[in-house]
Amino acid sequence: MSQNDTTQPTLFTVAVFAENHVGLMNQLSIIFTRRCVNIESISASCCSIPNVHKITLSCYSDRQTMEKIIKQIEKRIDVLRAFLYTDDEIVYQEVALYKVPIARLIDETDLEDIIRRHGARILEINRHNVIIEKTGHNDETEALFNELRRYDIRQFVRSGRVAITKSPAELVDRFISEQEERRLRIEP
Repeated sequence: MSQNDTTQPTLFTVAVFAENHVGLMNQLSIIFTRRCVNIESISASCCSIPNVHKITLSCYSDRQTMEKIIKQIEKRIDVLRAFLYTDDEIVYQEVALYKVPIARLIDETDLEDIIRRHGARILEINRHNVIIEKTGHNDETEALFNELRRYDIRQFVRSGRVAITKSPAELVDRFISEQEERRLRIEP
């Protein structure tokens, strides 16, 4: 199978701009489930547009299936627009937190070097644990996790992907402007 084959699974990022109403996440997950596409990560928060939230999902699939999913998402009444991106079209990050016993930090001089080498930082130190934070791509947070395994990690958690487009034009802003112009033409 060639790199350019449209059926080869690719990691896609979906950006959904919507009103923040109860049940929307359930509706979105059903759309992915019906197409047998597993969601790898989800992140949701308010965005730069007043009263609009951005939901960022990442998943592996082929472009044809993802374009069908986007069309289904946009049929939801609470959704303004949904966009599909590949990694080369966006800037993205994840945040990972690691909890390591404090005794390991004190006893192991290598642990400090690992933290520095990975560009991580210590968020909290208490009597029992050290909480370490790493921001980066999935492979970077996973690499730190693999190195910290020997230090008896007590907890590890990684956020969903957050992403911003590289495009100079914000497509959702353009869509909202077009809708407002259309509304003004229709109203007397």
